[in-house]
Amino acid sequence: MAEPRARVARHKGQMNFASDLRALLSGYGDRDAHPYCPQGPLPETVRVLDEMVTDFILEMCHQAASCAHYARRQKIKVDDFRFALRRDPIKLGRVQELLRMDRELKDARKIFDQDDDQVTTGKKAVEDLDVSVDETEGTTAAGKKSKGKGKRVARRGSDATEDTVSKKRRVNA
Repeated sequence: MAEPRARVARHKGQMNFASDLRALLSGYGDRDAHPYCPQGPLPETVRVLDEMVTDFILEMCHQAASCAHYARRQKIKVDDFRFALRRDPIKLGRVQELLRMDRELKDARKIFDQDDDQVTTGKKAVEDLDVSVDETEGTTAAGKKSKGKGKRVARRGSDATEDTVSKKRRVNA
């Protein structure tokens, strides 16, 4: 890496990742295996690691910003971070793996939301419930005119059976 940048004075003793680093160090067995030592890592170890992590993140952001500046862009893109990590294949591979997993999770959430919307809302759901929209438009269960603009669907009674109400769900395998 290039020369380390000086930390801004107002953030100088602030620890950003202390709880995460304590858990990480404990996970790797720091001072947990020794019965005569107090549990948990030393505060000095956590402080030094926090400074190192913070400096690494700041340096990566500065390198990505310089890549974006060289490309005459004001905003930093993910590709700028990839370019900054191009010489470290392990870190670059991990970044690409995390981005792929994030994309898969977004796609899964999108599919789940679409499936959920098909079952609960829209004209298709009303047709699936065998209730006509014209019968329930603008009236409530008591037969009074409602104040809202939207079309309302009558609520199912507790005596509805499986024969009268059909639920359709698409299951992706």
